[in-house]
Amino acid sequence: MTVSPEEAGERIDRLLAARLAPLSRTRIQRLVAEGQILNGERVVGDAAERVNAADVLTLRLPPAEPAEPLPEAIPLTVAFEDASLIVVDKPAGLVVHPAPGNWSGTLVNALLHHCGASLSGIGGVRRPGIVHRLDKDTSGLLVVAKTDAAHRSLAAQFADHGRTGHLERAYLAFVWGVPDMRGTVDAPIDRHPASRVKMAVRSGGREAITHWRLIETFADAAGQPVASLVECRLETGRTHQIRVHMAHIGHPLLADEVYGTGFKTKPARLAPPARAVVEQLGRQALHAAHLSFEHPADGAVMAFDSPLPDELENLRRALAVT
Repeated sequence: MTVSPEEAGERIDRLLAARLAPLSRTRIQRLVAEGQILNGERVVGDAAERVNAADVLTLRLPPAEPAEPLPEAIPLTVAFEDASLIVVDKPAGLVVHPAPGNWSGTLVNALLHHCGASLSGIGGVRRPGIVHRLDKDTSGLLVVAKTDAAHRSLAAQFADHGRTGHLERAYLAFVWGVPDMRGTVDAPIDRHPASRVKMAVRSGGREAITHWRLIETFADAAGQPVASLVECRLETGRTHQIRVHMAHIGHPLLADEVYGTGFKTKPARLAPPARAVVEQLGRQALHAAHLSFEHPADGAVMAFDSPLPDELENLRRALAVT
């Protein structure tokens, strides 16, 4: 569209919102941030930019995203399934839930295909009920509801964090350094003040409690302790909780590109085979190894254990050789 003399001096976001009534000003601003609006051949970088007469503005609208995720034939490792729920052993690299810009290739897409008509509906929609999540690059056990009743029961158990019931979650984590034999991190977690992709220990954040115990220690090429395998049990369930808490006490996870940035030189201390495995891992070394809960239908305690996936078992073996 061409800017008229009467429109000269107007902000780009206001002008486009007025000209393109179906699009809100907020939507226009988001398109600017995404680099989807041009002034001539130049990408507009600021929604507050003022236009001149005869400027030619071009708006590129990305394809509409689906309102609901679609079934996809993605392989799943199923630990248990009945009419109420399904327990999945999630591989690293699989996103749990669709989100803007990421509507396909997720666990939910896979579950819609796998469960099909056995989903009776959550909130009136035939979809799996996600009651807890694992980071994209964390592997391990995850339970999903298939009915409204199961969703309510499981959600209540996870909200209670096992304080009065049988819910338990245990993770295996490879960390830098050697922590005490046992310990607890009781430190509130909130959004990082400077990074939208990170969490941080912050006063006034949400309560977060992680218990750990030392399982195994590993030496560097000189025979000095350099890393450990620990079991972490959650008393709360905050975003990135284990990763944040272990970094907070000086023991970030191996290969954690978000919370282990201060430990990038640590792999150099390892023997070459172990160093190669760490550098090629491509994910934080964290696995959801144990999950137990009460079955929503009859209250029976369900317990599941998942061994380390191949890439983490290879890491363990490589670290054990000095």
